[in-house]
Amino acid sequence: MSDQSPPPGWIPRDPDTPPEVPQPRAEPPTPQQAQQVQQAQQPPHQGGGPGKKGRRRRTGWRRFLPTWRMVLGTVLLIALLIGGALVAGYLLVDIPPANAAATAQSNVYLYSDGSQIARDGEVNRVNVPLSQIPRTVQEAVLAAEDRDFYSERAVDPKAMLRAAWNTATGKGTQSGSTITQQYVKNYYLGQEQTIKRKVKEFFIAIKLGREKSKNYILEGYLNTSYFGRNAYGIQAAAQAYYGKDVGKLTTAEGAYLATLLNSPSAFDVVSHPQSRPRALARWNYVLDGMVKKGWLTPAERAATRFPEPGKVRAAAGLSGQRGYLVEAIKDYIVDNKILDDKTLAEGGYRITTTLDKRRQAALVGAVNDQMVSKLEPDKRKADRLVRAGGVSIDPATGKVLAMYGGIDYTKQYVNNATRHDYQVASTFKPFVFAAAVENDSRTQDGRRITPNTIYNGDNKRPVVGGRIRFAPENEGQVSYGNISVNTATDLSVNAVYAQMAVDVGTAKVKKTAIDLGIPENTPNFVPGPAMALGTLQASVLDMTQAYATLADHGRRTPYTFLEKITKGGATIGLPQRTPTQAISREAADTTTSMLVSVVDNGTGTAALAAGHPAAGKTGTGELDRSAWFAAYTPDLVTVISMMGQDPDTGTLESLYGALGEARIGGGGYPARIWAAYTKTALEGTDPVDFDLELQPGAAPPPPPPSPESNPPQETPGEPSPSAPERPTRPSPSNPTGGRNQGGQNNGGQNQGGQENGGPANGGQENGGQDNGGTTQGGDQGGTTQGTQGSTQGSAQGSDGGPAEGLRPPSAFLE
Repeated sequence: MSDQSPPPGWIPRDPDTPPEVPQPRAEPPTPQQAQQVQQAQQPPHQGGGPGKKGRRRRTGWRRFLPTWRMVLGTVLLIALLIGGALVAGYLLVDIPPANAAATAQSNVYLYSDGSQIARDGEVNRVNVPLSQIPRTVQEAVLAAEDRDFYSERAVDPKAMLRAAWNTATGKGTQSGSTITQQYVKNYYLGQEQTIKRKVKEFFIAIKLGREKSKNYILEGYLNTSYFGRNAYGIQAAAQAYYGKDVGKLTTAEGAYLATLLNSPSAFDVVSHPQSRPRALARWNYVLDGMVKKGWLTPAERAATRFPEPGKVRAAAGLSGQRGYLVEAIKDYIVDNKILDDKTLAEGGYRITTTLDKRRQAALVGAVNDQMVSKLEPDKRKADRLVRAGGVSIDPATGKVLAMYGGIDYTKQYVNNATRHDYQVASTFKPFVFAAAVENDSRTQDGRRITPNTIYNGDNKRPVVGGRIRFAPENEGQVSYGNISVNTATDLSVNAVYAQMAVDVGTAKVKKTAIDLGIPENTPNFVPGPAMALGTLQASVLDMTQAYATLADHGRRTPYTFLEKITKGGATIGLPQRTPTQAISREAADTTTSMLVSVVDNGTGTAALAAGHPAAGKTGTGELDRSAWFAAYTPDLVTVISMMGQDPDTGTLESLYGALGEARIGGGGYPARIWAAYTKTALEGTDPVDFDLELQPGAAPPPPPPSPESNPPQETPGEPSPSAPERPTRPSPSNPTGGRNQGGQNNGGQNQGGQENGGPANGGQENGGQDNGGTTQGGDQGGTTQGTQGSTQGSAQGSDGGPAEGLRPPSAFLE
C-alpha cells in the first residue's frame, strides 16, 4: 500500500526525539496571518516610529567609531572640567607676598676642598616709578619682550602653545609668557622650570591682570628684571652699563638694555666680546620692532648707532682671580643648561668646584714670578699691553684644576683663559699630524705619513694638490730642504705642515680637531691649508681640552668646573660626561712622541725645568699678538698664552719690545711659566714616563755607525744621516740658517721620490689666490748649546730662537 502524503499543517518528527504529546491539528494560515508573520520577522525601525525610514545597522570597523552624540558629550564634559579647574584655580590661588628672589640671595663658590673662593649675589636694585623711565625706553622693552602688552590679556594661551610646540619640535626653548607672567615669575615666584610653578604663574597672572593696571605691572617688571652685571631693575642696569640714571638713557641705550633681558650674561659685549654679533642682531630686532609699532620713525631708526656700554665694575669681593673663576663657572653652568642665568642670579646656591686650591695658587704664583714681576709699564710702553691666560686640567677626569684669567678682575674684566679672539698659531700643528695618523694619510707620491716621512721645508714652497695657491713663509724666511716630519715639528716648519694638511684633507683635519675638543663654532675655523698654521681663534680652555685628549691616549673626557651644586638641601643634577675615544690611541700616542721631541730637542726646551717628562708645542700668533705654550705630562695638561691688548681701546696689539725683548715667543715666557707651575703642581710626585703605542714606522731609525775619532752627538728622535740632517737656526756664524755643516748641498738629496723636497710627479697648483692671505710664521728653535737634552741648553730669543736682533719682526704665524 502506497504512503500517503501528510495532511496539511503536519510537521515531520525527528525519529531520535522522544514522542511528544499529540497536539491539536493546526489549520492552514490565512493570507492575513501570513502577512503578519512576514512583518514580525523584519527588523524593527531604528530611531523612528511608523512611517519613518530606519537607519542601517553599523557593520565592520565603523562599529568602533564613537557616535556624534558620544563626541559631543565628551567635549562638553571636558569643557566643564576645564572650566571648573580654572574657576577653582582662580579662587584657590592667591597673590603671594614678594619672594626671596626679589631681594636676591648670595651664591657661594667653593674650592674642591670646601674652602671658599667667593660669594656673589649682593643686591643691586633701586626701584623707580614708571614716570621716571623715558617713554622710548619703556617702548624698547615692550618691543623686545611683549609688543602687544597694552592690548592683550594677562596670559596668551596661543603664545604658550606655540612656544611649547617650538620647544617640542627642536626649534629651541622658547617662552610664551607675557610681561605680566614674567613679572609674576620675577617678583612672586621663582625661576625654577616646574609644572607647579607654571600653573601658579598662570592663575596669579590672571588675577593680577584683573586687579592691577598695565602701568603698575610694567613698572614692577622693569624694577625686578635681571639685566646682568648683578643689576636688578632698570635703574641699576643704567648705572651698571652706562653710569647714568635711567631718566638720562637714550633710545639706543634703552634698546640695548632691553636686549639684555633675553640673555643677560651672554649679550654683554664687554664681558663676552665673542657674542657681539648675536647681541647686535637682537639690538636691531628691538629697534625694528619699535618701527613696526610706530614708536620710532624710519629716519630715527636709520640714525641710531650702537651705544657701547662701559667697562665692568666688579664687586670688591671678586678682585684678583676670584672674579674670573666665578664668571667662568657661571658661564659653564648656563652653557650646559644646568641653570639659566636668571635662576642662578636668584641665588642661594652652594657650588663646589673642581678647582684645586694649591694648584690654583701655584699657577698664579708662576705667572707672577715669571712674568708680572718683570713688567715695567712706566719704563716700557709695550709692557702695558701684556696679558696672560692659563688653564690646567686633569686629563683622566676632565676636571679643571686651575685657571689664570688676568692681572685682576676688578681692573681687567675679560677672562684671558676663555676669550676667543687670538690665533692659536703653531699649537694647532699637532692636530694636523694626529689627523694624518688617524686617517692613514699619505703624501702626494703615496708614502705613509709618519714622524720619519720626508717633506720639503723650503721657504715659500707652493702647496701641491690644493684647490688654491698657497706658498707659506717659514719663520725667518729659512729654507730647510728635505727634512723629516719629526724635525719639522721640532722647528715648527710651516711649509711642511701646510702641505701635510692638504695631503690629509683639510676637512679631515678640522674633524679631528673637533673630535679632540675644539668647538665647531670657533671663530675663523675655516678648512684650508692655512689652518695648519693655527689661524683659528680657540680659547686657552678649548686648547687645554684638546691637548688633554692627546694626553689621555685619544680618549676625550669633557671638561668640567663642577663637583656639586646644592640649594636648601636639594642637589642639582649635573650633565653626564661620558668619556669617548675621540681618535685612536695610535694616533694620539704617535703625536705625543713627536711633542716629547719638541721639549727635548726643539722649541720647547724651557719646559725641561719642570723636572718631569713632557710633551708640548710652542706657537706665536700673527704680528706677534700672542705667544703660546701647550704641553702636558702624563698626569697634568696646562696651556699658557701671552696676549697683547691695548688697555684703553681693547684693540689687539703686537708684543714687540715687551719685557725688554725684541719679540715674545711661545718657547720663552709661556714655556717658563708652564715649567714653574708644573714643577710646583707635581711637587712630591715621581716623574712618570709616557706609555706610548706608536704607529708602524714611527720609531726613530737607529743611528748609523760613526768614525771613532769624531763621534756625532745623536739626538733622540732625530732622523738618521740617511735622511737630511737637522737644520740650524740663523746665527752670527751662519746668518742664512740652512743645514748643519756637513749636511746636504742646496740641491738636497733625492729622498723617496722627492727632488728638492717636492713630489716628483706632483706638479704645482696654480688655482687662484688664498683669500686668507699668508698668516704664518715659525717656531724659533735656536741652537741648543751643550749636551742635547740638558736643562741648561740655551734657547735664545722668541720660542727659543736666535738672540735678540738676529731676526726681524715678522707678520707671520709660527
